[in-house]
Amino acid sequence: MTKNQPRTTARPRLDPTAVVNAALELLDEKGAEAVSLRGTAERLGVRMNTVLWHAKTKARLLELMAEAIVAEVRFSDLPEAPAERVRELARRYRRGLLAHRDGAAVVAGTYAAEPATLGFADHVVAALLSTGLDERRAAWTFWSIQYLTLGLTQEEQALRASDEEHTLGPALADGGYPALDRVSRHMEDTAFDERFEFGLDQLLRPLGEAEEG
Repeated sequence: MTKNQPRTTARPRLDPTAVVNAALELLDEKGAEAVSLRGTAERLGVRMNTVLWHAKTKARLLELMAEAIVAEVRFSDLPEAPAERVRELARRYRRGLLAHRDGAAVVAGTYAAEPATLGFADHVVAALLSTGLDERRAAWTFWSIQYLTLGLTQEEQALRASDEEHTLGPALADGGYPALDRVSRHMEDTAFDERFEFGLDQLLRPLGEAEEG
């Protein structure tokens, strides 16, 4: 560098983690609908082509975001009993989804065959197999737990973001659905933690009984 040559500061090299973190910040501030490649580039202060280098499409960006959300699930200090281990993993998974605005919608809308996502599934399936389930029942029980967690958490997060009243009342007012009318107050229950635990109980009680037997 000559005496009169201006000093320049090199921009830190952008990596996939920085791109995903910026997209997650956008998600937490504005919701899933606001996440885009362009918005992520603007947040990082770079050209869109720079983001495209790390995530070729919005679908791929969402996969990387889903992977980052699931990567927040920790596997330390889990219960020894397999059924209880599954229950605790499901709870941690739900907490990870709730930690990000629209986290459940992002994860549910992707198929991220990435290390953290596969690792979580492997831990749950291993615990299910340890209860004595055969391979098919272990796989399908895992899916049932995952669908319960994603679906219920997505409903909870959508309700938080909506200004609309959560009620079946107007739809049931004409009396055409008598069974639903009888249970409507339970269908509208927003005690999501209790509903989640109830669902886990239904799925895992047979496993606990098998372990005791």
